[in-house]
Amino acid sequence: MKPRILVTRAIFPEVIDRLAVHFDVDYNDQDVALPPEQIAARLGDKAGAITLLSDRIDASVLANAPGLKAVCNVAVGYNNYDLGAITQAGVMATNTPGVLNDSTADAAWALILATARRIVSADKWVRNGQWKGWKFHDNWFGNDVHHATLGILGMGRIGQAVARRAAGFDMRVIYHNRNPLAPESEKSCNAAWVSKADLLREADFLVLLLPYSPAVHHAVGAAELAAMKPTAHLINVARGGIVDDKALVEALQEKRIAGAGLDVFENEPALDPRFLGLDNVVVTPHICSSTRATRLAMAMLAAENLIAALSGQRPPNLLNPEVWRG
Repeated sequence: MKPRILVTRAIFPEVIDRLAVHFDVDYNDQDVALPPEQIAARLGDKAGAITLLSDRIDASVLANAPGLKAVCNVAVGYNNYDLGAITQAGVMATNTPGVLNDSTADAAWALILATARRIVSADKWVRNGQWKGWKFHDNWFGNDVHHATLGILGMGRIGQAVARRAAGFDMRVIYHNRNPLAPESEKSCNAAWVSKADLLREADFLVLLLPYSPAVHHAVGAAELAAMKPTAHLINVARGGIVDDKALVEALQEKRIAGAGLDVFENEPALDPRFLGLDNVVVTPHICSSTRATRLAMAMLAAENLIAALSGQRPPNLLNPEVWRG
């Protein structure tokens, strides 16, 4: 008899077909998150699960799933997982790093360029029939990206992909991590480690790529925003909660920073409605990894993690190796 698994939300037919070779699949084929109580109920007889970032897996869910062996997130981030509770339950947890690096880096650059050159507001201006003729002086002045300073807070795989793209704009690249990268990694993306204070003070474009955890909640708040240049732009393609959105709205309203490009928000999708009234912010609905090829690769990697986990092999992207009993 095949092990039973749960797929919590609509993914791709190809992935379901791949899973069905190995498992009896309970599939929520609607692209709507299941309520926590439904996830808990449907996990009751399951050996594994493919989850999305909208699915909270914690002690209350695990208590109803005594036979659960693995939960596999279709995301690089896993702040929807209580990893401590999952580990205590002896359940393997995995994520999908690597396959979304380039798509997310591309999207970060789309936000950099859109905010710097006021693309969204200019597009709206034309569509609303307000363009009455070309001007030379004060004609939608934006900020130059070329030769500016790119700052990256959180220089992991995606941060390095963002940094490498800066070479085409002849930018100076600085970054801050708790620990500097190896010299060869710094050289490959032409980046230099600086303190967080120097990063905030010197960056013209500050890209946030920290993985979310309670330790970095509001890592960029009122004090950090006050340390930035008034001409600087903040780009958040990481997770909501890393930025204090209330403080950011106020900084944008008062033009204490020049602009922001945001793909993630606190309490999303119920973002602070004041963002929508600002013309110096570009907002997108958490889509930085959203190309079909990338999302398919993410879902397929989650499937391969689960197949390995339930076949007695170590999953390639195991987050809690202490539970591995190979």
